[in-house]
Amino acid sequence: MTKKIPKFKNEIEEGEFWSTQDVTDYFDTTELESVSFPKLKPSTKTISIRLPEMMLDSIKILANKRDVPYQSLIKTYLQEKIDREFHTKPA
Repeated sequence: MTKKIPKFKNEIEEGEFWSTQDVTDYFDTTELESVSFPKLKPSTKTISIRLPEMMLDSIKILANKRDVPYQSLIKTYLQEKIDREFHTKPA
């Protein structure tokens, strides 16, 4: 049995409510459907990073060999390292 969702005066009140609740108490999970958002892009933030010129030149050469923009290659390298760090178990 699911709980009844209260009426909210505004979005702030609703946000405060949901931040303290388990949504599965309010929705019948047997009726949920899987959805996909294939064109949804994650939000990005522009940053500045200083790299040695030789390093940047090397990245640009590697990116050119792979026929990808060098900034995309940098993001790929960073994501691979992040994934390894999070999936490596300490000894």
